[in-house]
Amino acid sequence: MTRTILEITGSEAQDFLQGLVTNDIRKLDQGLVYAAMLTPQGKYIADFFLVPHGDGILLDVDDSLSSQLLQRLTMYKLRADVTITQSTLQVSCGTGPAPEGALADPRHPALGWRLYGADGGDDGTDYEAIRVAHCIPASGIELTADTFILEAGFERLNGVDFKKGCYVGQEVTARMKHKTELRKGLATVTVDGAAPVGTQIVSNGKPAGTLFTQSDGKGIAYLRFDRADGPLQAGDATVFYVPG
Repeated sequence: MTRTILEITGSEAQDFLQGLVTNDIRKLDQGLVYAAMLTPQGKYIADFFLVPHGDGILLDVDDSLSSQLLQRLTMYKLRADVTITQSTLQVSCGTGPAPEGALADPRHPALGWRLYGADGGDDGTDYEAIRVAHCIPASGIELTADTFILEAGFERLNGVDFKKGCYVGQEVTARMKHKTELRKGLATVTVDGAAPVGTQIVSNGKPAGTLFTQSDGKGIAYLRFDRADGPLQAGDATVFYVPG
């Protein structure tokens, strides 16, 4: 787990973020806030945690996305009284007893806690198995530039707020919310065999999705639900989807 911690300060920091991210910044008084930043077309740029930190806000993002996210934040900052710097703090996480100052991961109780301080790392928890069991996508694996966050389960993961007002990409996200049902999305599947991350899933010779992270005979797959009946093939692996 390699993370970059940005610190956002200034008298307009909260208002600045409120107009950009998918979740409600006012929830910071309750702990960590999980959110994403989207393109105007509603597609994923980055997901991250927002962390209350004195008079400022920490932003905890996957290292591979930090440069792009910082560039985007700087572009939107304009003349706002906002300063964005890279923090020297690190993040540690675990699922055992939470140390003093740790905050609960808001995506799912099984993900345990996160702590921001001088040291980083984890307590040896098999996070990949937890992600697969609970269909929790990861930056750069299941979450890519083509992702729509509702198809990735962000509502279930407490990563989007539909009452907070406008943010970049909000119109597309709201329209998807009010569809009768999603026709595509991430789901946990049973996997007999193994296939590389990103292997195409086929149903009766037709593309039906993509298989991503796998653990303990299960996997996270992006599926076209209308083609996900019966056994599916992903390279040498056979995939089964049972609607939850």
